[in-house]
Amino acid sequence: MKLIKLPESDEDLLRECEVETFRSSGPGGQHVNKTESAVRLRHLPSGLVVTSQQERSQHRNKAMCLEKLRKKIEQLNYRPAKRVPTRVPRSAKNRTLEQKARRSHIKRLRSKPSTDE
Repeated sequence: MKLIKLPESDEDLLRECEVETFRSSGPGGQHVNKTESAVRLRHLPSGLVVTSQQERSQHRNKAMCLEKLRKKIEQLNYRPAKRVPTRVPRSAKNRTLEQKARRSHIKRLRSKPSTDE
């Protein structure tokens, strides 16, 4: 998938979007039933849709939608760094082998001597 380039200003970003307002659901009584404060933004170049109906003001909901849209596109654009496989150096391998040999020798010294008669 290709990278999505976003404009710096919110006004330019809004021009790339289809803005839809609707009545928000949930508690709020008569105020909720009368005003269309909820906002749905559809970003046309990417096809992403973001909605916000938390605030009482349509302008604040629009600002929240723009923030959400920027975050979503940032997540889509994220590419993890390519992993470079590394090898264990020979000196490190030799060191572990020497430690194993030393440990086994110490363990051998710790055991009781065999009594062969």
